[in-house]
Amino acid sequence: MKYVILVPVYNDRESLKSLIENINNEIKGLNSEISLVVINDASSQQIIDEYPNIENIHSIEIINMKENRGHARCIASGLKYIYEKKEFDYVIPMDGDGEDRPEEIKNFIELSKEAGDRSIIGERVKRSENMLFKLCYQFHKFLTLVFTGQSIKFGNFTCLSRATVKKMLNEKATWNSFSGSLKKIEKDLISSPSTRGKRYFGPSQMSFFNLLKHSLSIISVFRKTVLIRSALFIIFYILLIKNNASIVTSLPLVLLLIMIYSISSLALRENIEEFNNSLTNIHDIDKIK
Repeated sequence: MKYVILVPVYNDRESLKSLIENINNEIKGLNSEISLVVINDASSQQIIDEYPNIENIHSIEIINMKENRGHARCIASGLKYIYEKKEFDYVIPMDGDGEDRPEEIKNFIELSKEAGDRSIIGERVKRSENMLFKLCYQFHKFLTLVFTGQSIKFGNFTCLSRATVKKMLNEKATWNSFSGSLKKIEKDLISSPSTRGKRYFGPSQMSFFNLLKHSLSIISVFRKTVLIRSALFIIFYILLIKNNASIVTSLPLVLLLIMIYSISSLALRENIEEFNNSLTNIHDIDKIK
């Protein structure tokens, strides 16, 4: 079995070095061919470092992009590159900062032996952030469930079969939201418990604003369902407050309209033509091994 670990990176060389070393240690003894493809999202700092401990990794490539296009598009471009250029059975996208734990790769590989064309998700059972962020994250999941009917308890850390990767490359939503796209195209996903780790270096890059954008991007994938549910809510809520209408009671409607506008704007990021041409953004490729 051949696995390719896909790692998007932006200005985080120290974390990438630690990740590669930890992956090398964790896959020791596994009867699988494991390669690494790093997508350098036009970092302003030098990404390549010395990697003394990589004997268990079959190959390492660092794909240097010309323009920074963001995390989701970085992963989408990586999936396209791997599908077109590499031999593989599964792709494992994971963050390069340590928050996706290398020790859980073994769980994915073990489950994949009996998975066939099914893909595996790392379902978050525990997080390492502060209480405020955890509350915001729970609200994000609640908001997604209410407006889309979808329970999405996973991020990028997954193990995608070749069949799933092909589907994702034909889905324009992949260019905007990885987890939203995966949930849209695959209904039968295998779940593996996953604990959110701590960053190797520095604070988490997921701010409240980024979490909000991430949440709305996922919701935008299911915008038709959102519009139907929003319309029903507006009708019901207007009937409920018609005798007590005021600026205060109208606030939920205003917030809902802002949300609809936001997801409609984010949905415009879904561009299959840009997705299909994403590899033209590659500047060069450094083959470490």
